[in-house]
Amino acid sequence: MESLIHDLPALTIRRISVSEMDNNVYLLTAKASGQQVLIDAADDLQAIHGLLADAAGDTAAAPKLALVATTHQHWDHVRALKELVAATGAPAAAGTDDADALPVAVDRRLGHGDTVAVDGFELTAVHLRGHTPGSVAFVYEDPEGPAHIFSGDSLFPGGVGNTQNDPQRFSQLMDDVTERLFGGYPDSAVVHPGHGKPTTLGVERPHLEEWRARGW
Repeated sequence: MESLIHDLPALTIRRISVSEMDNNVYLLTAKASGQQVLIDAADDLQAIHGLLADAAGDTAAAPKLALVATTHQHWDHVRALKELVAATGAPAAAGTDDADALPVAVDRRLGHGDTVAVDGFELTAVHLRGHTPGSVAFVYEDPEGPAHIFSGDSLFPGGVGNTQNDPQRFSQLMDDVTERLFGGYPDSAVVHPGHGKPTTLGVERPHLEEWRARGW
């Protein structure tokens, strides 16, 4: 399957699905510099190397994996992280409150609103508490088009992430998603979840109160 999902003016976005849990692995490549950020080294190092090879043609420069970013600590999102960091030497980034649970040393611990930049683009970390304590979404704001939100397991088509039937965690996640994603970005923003298909904030926005009322 073709991994290229968005060919934007400054960068490309590629995606593959790995493992029995249909985990999405995303790769952003700056066209001018070749600098890359991979989001969620979930599993299957060989497939991830294939994704990197696919993206080599997206830039005239020498491609370089400049950062491996992790949305949250859950095991199904980090199974290839240690191997990928060892193979590439790329630094790792994750939310501060999940960083110690990752299988690698985290070079960039991210709080709400922090940015990570490579030559050609930057991503903003949006802290979304509830699925895990340190879950973050990574947002690329395309100056020429919609924003792209890599939401991990905090927001999906049809609802927020699993909070294990804990009403406090659910309320916190709903509050953060409502305020920090739906309150911060327009309907055109594309949501790239940790599993499954993409959506937009505009498609999901009318259902926020319905989700809150049902409790999951």
